[in-house]
Amino acid sequence: MTTLPSSNLPHLDARLQAAADFVRPGAAAADIGCDHGKLSAWLAGSGRCPLVFACDLREGPLAKARATCAPWGDRVRFRLGAGLSVLQPGQVQDIVIAGMGAQTILEILDDAPWVRDPAYNLVLVPATKHSVLRRGLVRRGFALQAERLCRAAGRWYAVMNARYAGTPAEPDGLFCLCGRVEGQPGADEYRAQQMGKLKKYRRGLPDGPEAAGVDALLKEMEAGRWP
Repeated sequence: MTTLPSSNLPHLDARLQAAADFVRPGAAAADIGCDHGKLSAWLAGSGRCPLVFACDLREGPLAKARATCAPWGDRVRFRLGAGLSVLQPGQVQDIVIAGMGAQTILEILDDAPWVRDPAYNLVLVPATKHSVLRRGLVRRGFALQAERLCRAAGRWYAVMNARYAGTPAEPDGLFCLCGRVEGQPGADEYRAQQMGKLKKYRRGLPDGPEAAGVDALLKEMEAGRWP
């Protein structure tokens, strides 16, 4: 196996480093939507993963990933295609899906029913609509094990670690908006960011049951409540 000094590993931004930290040491991993391949290269080059599948829908990003991962090519496999369709069940144990909107992440999971198995460790980095992803996961029977807050481009993002629990449920609004970040650096700012989005959503609602529910949720958030 090729082993290079850690100084040669690509630098990961806060979100990708948080995602890497959630990947279990010794697990084969898939980097879905690998883009430039930095996360794939880090997982392989650091020795965290014995095998990494770098996957992307487009040939351009995959070509960049090939170049980035070249020093650790004996531990990286490249797959061109949509979502998890490029993998067979059991080929990996840990799955990272980063840089996509919440709905796209949920669609990727829906298209691969084999991930509804607690053996798979999911690391999800939604670019948008964190609350939609949390709600969608719980409704599908996935449990959020942990989250990590990261700040990038003046905004807070939540990196999520989930696993299938087998019991679909309907989460409450406070959990969907705030998740499992209480006590982390930036948690209050994150809650304020989420509350701002909710207020914007409320302005577009006519008076009625949904608006009343949003108003009640806003009061909970303004009172400093956490899930």
